[in-house]
Amino acid sequence: MIIEIDKGSGFCFGVTTAIEKAEETLKAGHGLNCLGDIVHNGMECERLNSMGLVTIEHEDFAQLHNATVLLRAHGEPPATYNMAERNNITLIDATCPVVLALQKRIKKKYEATKLDTSGKKSDIVIFGKNGHAEVLGLVGQTEGNAIVIEHAEDAAKLDFSHNIFLYSQTTKSLTEFHRIIEYCKEHIAPDATFQSFDTICRQVANRMPNICQFATKHDLVLFVCGRKSSNGKVLYNACKEQNPNTHLIEGPDEIDVAWLQGIDSIGICGATSTPKWLMEQCKERIEEFKS
Repeated sequence: MIIEIDKGSGFCFGVTTAIEKAEETLKAGHGLNCLGDIVHNGMECERLNSMGLVTIEHEDFAQLHNATVLLRAHGEPPATYNMAERNNITLIDATCPVVLALQKRIKKKYEATKLDTSGKKSDIVIFGKNGHAEVLGLVGQTEGNAIVIEHAEDAAKLDFSHNIFLYSQTTKSLTEFHRIIEYCKEHIAPDATFQSFDTICRQVANRMPNICQFATKHDLVLFVCGRKSSNGKVLYNACKEQNPNTHLIEGPDEIDVAWLQGIDSIGICGATSTPKWLMEQCKERIEEFKS
């Protein structure tokens, strides 16, 4: 039986940087809180928690004073930075550079729309998952006024008599984003402006064709991913489409030995939030079943 781990799977640059900053601070013996799960992978969070990382939510953050808090790769809205300053909180900002650049672009466009004296209403629209940490940070750049659409079909709800400026969460599907763009172009009013800005991270987007090709090479695919991961859901569905014998698992304990019957080739892959060590553990578990 061949067992192959996808070389392109594993942490993206932003997540790697956030985890390195957390480990560096913890190894130096300093206490460290993280605002939200540092990565959407329960087992990696448990590993860092065992090193001393304390995961807090925004409700806890509001009560915190004189502490050190890591901001994860997803980014935060301006309100978080304002509260940190008021409460004397030291921030270790691990916001992904791609997300940070997107926040700045949205803020700049939003400020420009407020200065528009033409009388024409303008909407900042974000293609993303409602409530997702990155999306909350992006919406925060518009004082909460941005419109979030989760699927291409949701574009039909937009008011096309307004100017529309379309952005995307960095980890969304490029194909679906282009569907939204085409729909908006077809429906925008003649006297309104439509502009789209391709803000999808190419490191993430490029994984789609690579992981699809990987899925076709094997009889069985195990997609290792935390079930909270937005990027993971997109990539898993792409794998499943290419290879129906694909299973989503969070770790080695979820592997069913029955899946391995009559299988000659197994591919193990994951999301941008999946650690390499976890995929290695899944490979080791399969090898235990074989022996």
